[in-house]
Amino acid sequence: MRYPARFEPVAEGGFVATFRDIPEAITQGETVEETAAMAADALVTAMDFYFEDRRAVPAPSKAEAGEQFVELPPSIAAKVLLLNELVAQGISNVELASRMHTTKQEVGRIVDLAHTTKIDTLAAALSAVGRRLDIRLAK
Repeated sequence: MRYPARFEPVAEGGFVATFRDIPEAITQGETVEETAAMAADALVTAMDFYFEDRRAVPAPSKAEAGEQFVELPPSIAAKVLLLNELVAQGISNVELASRMHTTKQEVGRIVDLAHTTKIDTLAAALSAVGRRLDIRLAK
């Protein structure tokens, strides 16, 4: 999942990064490189708001002129896909735990961005809601 970001110079120096699709993600840095690194962190941090509120994360749009992509780490992207499916289908953590034959606490860890979850576990969770995780190699 790659989100388009705009890096705007600031009069006082440095750059501000904003995301059209994820308005909660905003950050700044002294250089473009530093701003890009900060933007990646801000994007991940902004995902917490969606998980806490249990609301769907907007899909990334195509980049417009002057924007560059910032990519979510694959583990976070998989969790976002799971959250979006849970929200779309109205499935609670308790229901997902039942479908996965596991505990509510384990599902709590699966949907916690701060908790490292094995890709096989995320694939199993997605399978439990009728979806399949598809991993591809791209250029």
